[in-house]
Amino acid sequence: MHLVPRLGSGIPLVARTQEMRRLRAAFARAERGEAGAVLIAGDAGVGKTRLLTALGEHVAGCGGLVLTGRCIDVRDGGLPYLPFAEALAPLGSSADPAVSAAVRARSALGMLLPQGGDPQPAATGDHGQVSEGEREGVRRVRPEQDLGQLQLFDAVLGVLTEVGQEQPVVVLLEDLHWADSSTRNLLSFLLSRLRAQRLLVVGSYREEDVHRRHPLRGLLSELVRLNTVEQLTLAPFGPADARAFVAALAEEPLSPDVVADIAERSEGNPFFVEELLATGADCQDLPAGLAEVLLARLERFPAETRRVLRVISVANESVSHAALAQVAGIGDLELDEALREAVQHHVLVIEDGFYTFRHALLQEAVYADLLPGERTRMHAGYAARIQSMPQGRGHDAKLAFHSLESRDYDTALPALLRAADEAEKLGAPGAALRHIEQAQAIWDAVAPEKRPEGVNELKLLNEASYFAGTSGEPERAVAYARSATEALKPDASPEHAAKVWRRLAETLLTLEGTFDEAVRAIERAWELVADREPSGARAWVLASRAGFQRLLDRPDEALASAHTAVADARAVGAVGAEASALVTLGTLADGAGDAVEARARLCEAEGKAHNAGALNVEIRAMYFLALSYDDQAEMDLALAHAARGVERAEAVGLTWSAYGLELRARLLYLRYLSGDWPKEDAAGRARRGVSSAVAARILANWVLFLVGRGRFADAAKALPGLRQQWMADLQIALSAGDAAIELAAWRGEHAEALRITDELVSWLEKVETALLGGIRIVALAIPSAAALAAEARAKGDLAAADGFVAAGRRLVEHGRRCAAEGQPRSGTMGPEGRAWLARMEAAASGLEGPADPELWGAAAEAYSYGAVYEQAVCRWRQGEALLAAGRAGAGEALEAAHSVAVKLDAVPLRDAVRDVAHRARVELSGVEVVPVARPQVNPLTDRERDVLERVALGRTNRQVGEELYISEKTVSVHLSRVMAKLGASRRAEAVAIAYDRGLLAAPE
Repeated sequence: MHLVPRLGSGIPLVARTQEMRRLRAAFARAERGEAGAVLIAGDAGVGKTRLLTALGEHVAGCGGLVLTGRCIDVRDGGLPYLPFAEALAPLGSSADPAVSAAVRARSALGMLLPQGGDPQPAATGDHGQVSEGEREGVRRVRPEQDLGQLQLFDAVLGVLTEVGQEQPVVVLLEDLHWADSSTRNLLSFLLSRLRAQRLLVVGSYREEDVHRRHPLRGLLSELVRLNTVEQLTLAPFGPADARAFVAALAEEPLSPDVVADIAERSEGNPFFVEELLATGADCQDLPAGLAEVLLARLERFPAETRRVLRVISVANESVSHAALAQVAGIGDLELDEALREAVQHHVLVIEDGFYTFRHALLQEAVYADLLPGERTRMHAGYAARIQSMPQGRGHDAKLAFHSLESRDYDTALPALLRAADEAEKLGAPGAALRHIEQAQAIWDAVAPEKRPEGVNELKLLNEASYFAGTSGEPERAVAYARSATEALKPDASPEHAAKVWRRLAETLLTLEGTFDEAVRAIERAWELVADREPSGARAWVLASRAGFQRLLDRPDEALASAHTAVADARAVGAVGAEASALVTLGTLADGAGDAVEARARLCEAEGKAHNAGALNVEIRAMYFLALSYDDQAEMDLALAHAARGVERAEAVGLTWSAYGLELRARLLYLRYLSGDWPKEDAAGRARRGVSSAVAARILANWVLFLVGRGRFADAAKALPGLRQQWMADLQIALSAGDAAIELAAWRGEHAEALRITDELVSWLEKVETALLGGIRIVALAIPSAAALAAEARAKGDLAAADGFVAAGRRLVEHGRRCAAEGQPRSGTMGPEGRAWLARMEAAASGLEGPADPELWGAAAEAYSYGAVYEQAVCRWRQGEALLAAGRAGAGEALEAAHSVAVKLDAVPLRDAVRDVAHRARVELSGVEVVPVARPQVNPLTDRERDVLERVALGRTNRQVGEELYISEKTVSVHLSRVMAKLGASRRAEAVAIAYDRGLLAAPE
């Protein structure tokens, strides 16, 4: 008699006690309103599903609601949000009035729940434009009733939160290694916003499948840094536990040798144990590899059962009885018997009336063993069924998958294009891009007469470039744009060819180091239409060319091109091109110092672009409008316009387009300056699937917050990766470099701060000399040179001190050269630049001794335009300088700095201010003065002890006075009193007696 393993909850969880304890504790916290998430990693077959099943049973027994969703492997295309759609489906059909009301209140859930209906069709057209010159008249905005990705995400979080008010909710998501990009985005959103909900999210994934380039890998590295997320690694059983599991699983007692053999061959993998045990009682003829083990087990089944299993393996998802009957081509009775055999032997399981393999490895093994011919025929059978019976959401993605695998490219090509359109409507541009790329791969295999009407290779390249650009993959967008120029045919009209070349020029602007190529591309576009009559294409080229001429610092030529573009555009009604030219006229006015005209032009451009549906131009106009206010340090208006631009970019799906990205990055930096510091780490993360350079652009700004809040370990972890991206974007180098300097300085690693500064300045000088950003760099670094010089002087190493002073002077000279030779965007240096210059000079005043408090006060005032944090830093330095000079006002300066530091939770600044206040005996509001613990009999006062501690470190009276902000004479008086109290005649003797009596802590 064969041993059939007893699967399911009846088998005890061998060696999983610790894992279950952690999961139950996480659920207990969720019950109390402390939301959390657990990510379970483990090899295939290690028992992740069994663990989740046990957790679900525990939750259900405690009165909680369990929602389960599974990802499936649909190869490259994927089905957007599939596991969430499956998990939330019970809510849509719930008879509970509260649950039904929560679902009905969120119409965006219609994307996921069956009763919500299919998404409404979006406008069609050429989606190839990724740049400021978006094609005019074709709007990519979906109708108002089509909800965006952000609305969907908010709806999912909202319904789970509301349902959780009645009973705790646990969402179980299996096989995240197969999750599509949209699912990963939703998961990231959900986990980053776990706060006080009665919600626990538990996800599992195959650890061995998440390789270095796997899209889930980067998301996991970010999620595990969240306070609400913990990671649980499910390891294989050890030898003893594996033997215990074998014994528990078998129906009959087994000999110790058989148990030991199965445990050894399984390598501790529970699924391997189950499969090895299921092959027979003696287990004598077991194959060495897992696939052979699995297939050997199936060989015991009748031929019809094996045939049905092969059919199910091709489906790649749960399969209905009707689908099996049609594709397998056997009668109902024969099919029933075949399925019964597979279910009874636990090869298949039944879920909601559908059949699926009990374990994915078994499906993979069966699928891999198919002959090429039968694999093709079965895929064709599924494709035929899908065509005859609409599948609802994901219909075209499934049809495309099976048609591709069955080599039916005539069917696959239009299905891929429809699947791409559906993915775009669902807010999944990454999935749309993969569908388009698959369409490109089979294009030549489809006869011209079989290809969809109105589609050609050039259109596919344009589509791919568009989706790559909106997905935050500018490198791929450029690659497809280059290919489009190569695909141009000799008989292409000049206007059409010019459009392709212009698109290449503008996509090249998104990358560093490609500007010269971009200039050549726009000039090629101009050559094609320079002698033509006014047209929309000519107006677009002129508008784009004006922008390039502005960047080349040829304002007169740019002005002429822009005005000509406006004239041409108005003559032919090309409103989008006119708006693009108006943006350039606005930026030129800003550069000439006429902010009033600039803003008028930009507002006009924004309105015209909006009406024309030229979305990229609209976002570009909003960016430069925010920058106009930013340049003049009008912080409130700059923040408002940047936030408005970010919101608009999100609404139209251009969040990760060139100017959508710049708006988001600028808004984050403005929030840093203004003291509006986000609490959530999600603010510093880009959407999953974007290129590493795009992600680094946001992270580089976010690291400034990490350093400012004292999250030094997180900042240190991020900075090496950002260093590799310096070449990708100059702003990454500037922001990440600034953060690295500040991190080293706050840690007291002043030599490292100077090393980073030298590296950054040298690198920037090779890229672009005398950048205005260099002023900030040296202003941050000079205090480290001053600190090293002071430390060397304290040790009596005057030569070293002189060297550090000289290093500081070199930084000062570099900053002054940047101020003199740098080119402000608005023509003259704005308030921010002047503030950093004042701060540099204030820091320089402390290179050879105490800093000038007047200069630090002036620097603080210079930041009064709204740079709250930087002003607080200057107030701290001003307070130090006032104390060192023995002048009044230090308390007010320190109080102002401390108030801001506490409000922002800027821990390093807060602690630095408190340290100065403590040493100077300055009281700060809200800070309790904790008396220093003393032995029961201590004749020394606190101040006398402070003096003696520094004398013990080898400080001179003058140095002690500088550190404690008292005069050298006062130090001498304190020392005289100490020696009298201790009966010492010399300083060294007083120190020795104090150590001996325990009045001073012995040095470590």
